[in-house]
Amino acid sequence: MSVIEISHITKDYGKGRGVFDVSFSVNQGEVLGFLGPNGAGKTTTIRQLMGFMKPDSGKLSIMGMDCFKNTEKIQKSVGYLPGEIAFIDSMNGMEFIRFVAKMKKMKGLGRAEELMEMFELNASGRLKKMSKGMKQKIGIVCAFMDPEADIMILDEPTSGLDPLMQNRFVELILSEKKQGKTILMSSHMFEEIERTCDRAAIIRSGRLAAVEEIEKLKEGRQKVIEVTFKESPMAEEFAAAFPRAVYQPGGKIVTVKVGKNLDAFIKKAGEYTVTDFNVRTQSLEEFFMHFYGEGADK
Repeated sequence: MSVIEISHITKDYGKGRGVFDVSFSVNQGEVLGFLGPNGAGKTTTIRQLMGFMKPDSGKLSIMGMDCFKNTEKIQKSVGYLPGEIAFIDSMNGMEFIRFVAKMKKMKGLGRAEELMEMFELNASGRLKKMSKGMKQKIGIVCAFMDPEADIMILDEPTSGLDPLMQNRFVELILSEKKQGKTILMSSHMFEEIERTCDRAAIIRSGRLAAVEEIEKLKEGRQKVIEVTFKESPMAEEFAAAFPRAVYQPGGKIVTVKVGKNLDAFIKKAGEYTVTDFNVRTQSLEEFFMHFYGEGADK
């Protein structure tokens, strides 16, 4: 059952900016990653979902409600973290959290204390003096503190967080997922998308490039293997066997992207004297750029 429906929306700002004929849905209990570079249209799409702007054409709905006609009801029932949070600088962190709880018509502060402890947040300081990371933690608390919110819409949620807090956020998403929450999360942090999401919707230049299962994306990734040979003629001969190998003439290092045919690669390398061998899995970012980057069909 689809909880979030985006159907053929277009918002054209001119000069190729905006989103064009974008359609995808988020099912109940699903975590869907919304991926794309800065300026691709992620925030424009999310702002339309929250009713802050109306599409030129197409429709958006949450729980069957039109996002523009039922903005107030949707905003009260959805946990939302904007990409740019509009803080009231005269407030301190706790005052702002209470202000948001009041706007949501919550009784008390819900899970705020638990979340502040999880993210090691002291919210007593003035907002205008807080770092980007501290403000982001305030935003996360505000988005997740209502225990009755079953739908989360998050725009670049880990922006400004250090690696430790990014991991805490992943833990939070996995916990919410176990409880059956429906989550749409835009990000360019492919590791957190890989760890948390069921599917990914990929947008580039305002157009949807693909919607894929995360497991399928993982299976399609290649290994990036860097082999160092004892002598440069060995490296040159080995590189000649792999048309897409990266090799500097006269050097001893060859870098090759290898898919499922890893056995043949290893056997070929075994014909030479190898002095070093490094393997890493192609990142999802590299995978997306390969299939959906400038050289890919739109």
